[in-house]
Amino acid sequence: MNILIINAHLTYPGWSEGKLNRTLMDVAKNFFVERGHQVAETFVERGYNPGEEVEKHVAADLVILQTPVNWFGAPWIYKKYVDEVFNVGLARKVFLEGDGRTRSDPTRQYGTGGKMQGRKFMISATWNAPREAFDNPDGVLYGGKGTDDLFLNITSNYKFCGYDILPDYGAFDIFKKNPDIPRALEDYQRHLEEHCLELEDLANKTSAANFRQEVAAHSRT
Repeated sequence: MNILIINAHLTYPGWSEGKLNRTLMDVAKNFFVERGHQVAETFVERGYNPGEEVEKHVAADLVILQTPVNWFGAPWIYKKYVDEVFNVGLARKVFLEGDGRTRSDPTRQYGTGGKMQGRKFMISATWNAPREAFDNPDGVLYGGKGTDDLFLNITSNYKFCGYDILPDYGAFDIFKKNPDIPRALEDYQRHLEEHCLELEDLANKTSAANFRQEVAAHSRT
């Protein structure tokens, strides 16, 4: 299985150095490498080639976005990354070809034109907000909405291209005096085990099925 991990952290010296996001990224990388999978990495802040990022996406069975939540969203450099990379993916007609609607079939819905079916996308985020701020009908700020609601502007890009969206992971309340970082790392490990090991099984079955098809094809020649 091939995994792409994108680190969207933007450094603010003396305030937000990105250590926790890098550590969470390493947790995910080690999780997959130890199981024999291939992991590609992108650090948005270091620069990137949009065409190469398209190729990384095409090769990946799973894309993980590792990001801080800055002012209720990912850092602005990630939006720039998406605009540049996804525009190349559209121009090359590999991420999608149109928005899914056709004149010949009026039943086709907007958002069904993606070509990346079978691939998965997941967000791992660091938050100043506490966990109890979400999914709480009495919450002043979010009014019962969850983290998946806040991330719709990100996940919709991937869903538009055909990806399935996995549940996101959050390390919450990280700016309080004594955040429990070891527990957050352990929780992330469990999150990966819960939501990604089944992808490993699926990838193994798919590889086996493809191998059988290749053997059958060769036996007919």
